Amino acid sequence: MSTEIDKGSALRFTSEILAWVATPWAIWPHSVPLAVISVVVLIGLPAVFATPGSRPHVLVAVPGYVTVGLVMLQLLAAVISSWAAWIPLAACIVTLIAMTTVAFELPRWKLLLSKAHL
Repeated sequence: MSTEIDKGSALRFTSEILAWVATPWAIWPHSVPLAVISVVVLIGLPAVFATPGSRPHVLVAVPGYVTVGLVMLQLLAAVISSWAAWIPLAACIVTLIAMTTVAFELPRWKLLLSKAHL
C-alpha cells in the first residue's frame, strides 16, 4: 500500500503542476487578472484547506470529501486547460496522467471518504 500511496503522491503532484501551468496559459489571452486568480486558487486552496492526517501541517481542517474535491478540481483544471491551451498530443499526455492519477488515488480517496475523515 505504501508504494501505491507514493506513486499516487507523485502523480498527484505532477497533475497539480500541470494544472498550475495549463490553466493560466489557457486563460491568459482572455484575461490576465483571471489567469493570476486561477493560479492563486489552484495553489492556495489546497495549501490552506486539508484533512487532518493527510498532510503534516493543516491550516484549516476540512472533511475528507473537501480534500477529494480539491484534488478533482486540480485534475479537471489540468485536463480542460491543456485541451484549451496546448496541442492535442500534449493534452492527450496530460489526460493520461490525470487518469492514471485517479487510478492511484482511489485507495486514498476511499480512506478520506470513510467515516473516520468526515
